[in-house]
Amino acid sequence: MKRSRDTEKRSEINSAIEELSVLVIVKPADVNHEAAVAHIPTKPFLSLCYMILQFLDKVGPTMAVLRQDIHQNIKRLEAMHESNPLTNSNLVEILKSETSKGNAKKRISGSKSFVWLTRSLDFTSALFQALLVKDPIKNMEQAVQESYDATLKPWHGWISSAAFRVAIKLVPDTKTFMDLLSEKDENCDTVTEKMQILVSLLVPFLEDVHCILIKNIQLHLQDIEFL
Repeated sequence: MKRSRDTEKRSEINSAIEELSVLVIVKPADVNHEAAVAHIPTKPFLSLCYMILQFLDKVGPTMAVLRQDIHQNIKRLEAMHESNPLTNSNLVEILKSETSKGNAKKRISGSKSFVWLTRSLDFTSALFQALLVKDPIKNMEQAVQESYDATLKPWHGWISSAAFRVAIKLVPDTKTFMDLLSEKDENCDTVTEKMQILVSLLVPFLEDVHCILIKNIQLHLQDIEFL
C-alpha cells in the first residue's frame, strides 16, 4: 500500500531520528575495548539507509547513481540477513565471517555493501552539517559538491564522477530543499532543529561504525575502492 504524501513527508526526518536512536541504544558502550562485543543490528541499519534514499530523492536526479548503488547494497544485505536471520542479525558478524574467509574485498560482498552504505551515510551527514552552517554565500549546489568531494568522490571512478558533475546543476535551491523536508505548516526553523538532532545522532554513530570497521574487523574504507 502506498503511503500518502503527507505521511511520507511526516516520516522522513522523524523516522531517521527514531532509527538512529535505536541504533545508538543497541551499540556497545565502548568499542575501544577488545573485550567489547561490537553489534550493529542489520535491520535497523538498513531501515536507516532506506531513509537516506528518501533524502536523496529530495536532492533530485543529481543523486541517481548514488541512489541506485545504495538500493542495490541494501538489497544485498537484506538477502544475506534473510538467508540466516539468527547469525546475520548483526552486521559485524557478516563482516567478520567474510574477512576470515578472504571474501570481504571481492567485487560482490556484504562487506563491500556495508562500506558503501557507510560512505553514503557519511555524505548525508556532511550535507546536513553544511546546510546547518549559516553561510549566505554558500548555496545548495556548493553544499552538495563539497559534501560529495569530502566523502564519495575519492572512491568513485571517472564514470560516476562525470555523471555527478553533469547532474549537480539540477539540485534545488536550499529553501526548496528545506521545504521538501518539512511537514505540513512546519517552518524552516523547526526543520533546522530536527536536522540538528539528526546530525547529533548520526555523527557519533558513524564514528562508532568507522571504529568497529578498523578495530574489530581491521577493514578500512580505503580498502574498498571504486564504484
